[in-house]
Amino acid sequence: MADVKDKAEDKAGSTPETAASPAPEATTGGAEGAARTTRQPRVRLGRSVPFGIVHIRATFNNTIISISDSKGGVIAWSTSGRAGFKGSRKSTAFAASVVAQEVSRQAVARGMQEVEVRVQGPGAGRESAIRAIQSAGLNVTMIKDVTPMPHNGCRPRKRRRV
Repeated sequence: MADVKDKAEDKAGSTPETAASPAPEATTGGAEGAARTTRQPRVRLGRSVPFGIVHIRATFNNTIISISDSKGGVIAWSTSGRAGFKGSRKSTAFAASVVAQEVSRQAVARGMQEVEVRVQGPGAGRESAIRAIQSAGLNVTMIKDVTPMPHNGCRPRKRRRV
């Protein structure tokens, strides 16, 4: 019994070496802390993409715009919520135009000049987003509506009896 207590005291007790130097995690902040302080923001030095596809998804509650290259890799994206609009203001035509200008500026900075526009959804920001893209300096070559249409779709709910 006494041997077990002595060993426990030796492990828990402080010797001059352990008391003088703090734990290595405390000085460097651990692996995450060191990575946080030395990490710099990632700067994309990508290639110039002259042609792209603008995907506009205009729902009743939000507008999502992304610009991709011809292979489908996203170059720039934004939404009404990301632009700072909240609640019912996200679904307005003005919010869609602000988002489109923001995304277009990012794409022009990457060297994009011509875009093909694909619009999906019934939202209010469809036309205003296209106008904003044109006014930002991108040449629109084609506008295509890709809203999914059901070919008589799912079976409807049973009729309501009043």
